[in-house]
Amino acid sequence: MDNLGVLEVFVRVSEARSFTAVGNQLGISSSAISKAIGRLEEKLRVRLFHRSTRIVTLTPEGTLFLKRCRRILDEIEEAKNELSKSQSLPYGKLKVSIPSIGIQFMTQFVEFSRQYPNIELEIDSTDSLVDLIEEGFDAVIRTGEPTDSRLMARVLGSYKRVLVASPDYFQKAGLPEKPEDLIKHTCMMYRYKSTGKLDIWPTSQYSQILQTERPIRMVTNTLEPLVSFTENGLGIACIPDLAIHGQLKTGKLVTVLDSFNHDITTCRILWPSGKYLSPKLRVFIDFMVENLFKN
Repeated sequence: MDNLGVLEVFVRVSEARSFTAVGNQLGISSSAISKAIGRLEEKLRVRLFHRSTRIVTLTPEGTLFLKRCRRILDEIEEAKNELSKSQSLPYGKLKVSIPSIGIQFMTQFVEFSRQYPNIELEIDSTDSLVDLIEEGFDAVIRTGEPTDSRLMARVLGSYKRVLVASPDYFQKAGLPEKPEDLIKHTCMMYRYKSTGKLDIWPTSQYSQILQTERPIRMVTNTLEPLVSFTENGLGIACIPDLAIHGQLKTGKLVTVLDSFNHDITTCRILWPSGKYLSPKLRVFIDFMVENLFKN
């Protein structure tokens, strides 16, 4: 195995945290992978991994070396692309992180995959903060203002979190006319997986008691149960409008307290500022900017 091959194996092991998994990927034995890493450690005179019977994890020195290796491999990929006449044909693995609301965008992701069949999409769905560079993502889609100066960003669009319930529920319980009225209503809440905290409704700025005195009937960390409970008349929920566009259009769900709700959530795509924009990443960014909020 040449020097470049060893570096590629090292990066794969750091991502898979398993010699066996990488051996299966490459069609060679786990012992061959372990020996290659061992020779690399001997050459560098430093231990790169902590080893156990179930998992291998990077040492601090290994983490530092991983950054360098990824940069070297990216530079090599850039050089190959520049020299290749097939540069106009995007291909290869594209690792992307999306928030949980991103499940609403799967139609657009499917269409992207149809248009670019030579790009292998790896989609990670989480509301947790991810280190795009450290974790090897090509791009992430996130809400809010970007704070990492190492990243470039483009706006994809925006959506609004709205308070909704079914007409049947409001017929039985009445319509809240001001935020304080919500303490008389049954509420369904969304809990963020990353923090364990309940979602703060956009009307809470008008009444602090809403955070402590709302009668809560159900809590979930995914949108689907929240939408289902609300559609079936079990209470009021705060849901992104793009997740219930069809229900709002048909009247299956209706909004309340709109005059008190000034929520606007901006969605962006981010990628490393120093990263070469490979064809696969360039077409992905352009496609998402053009299509993600098209409807």
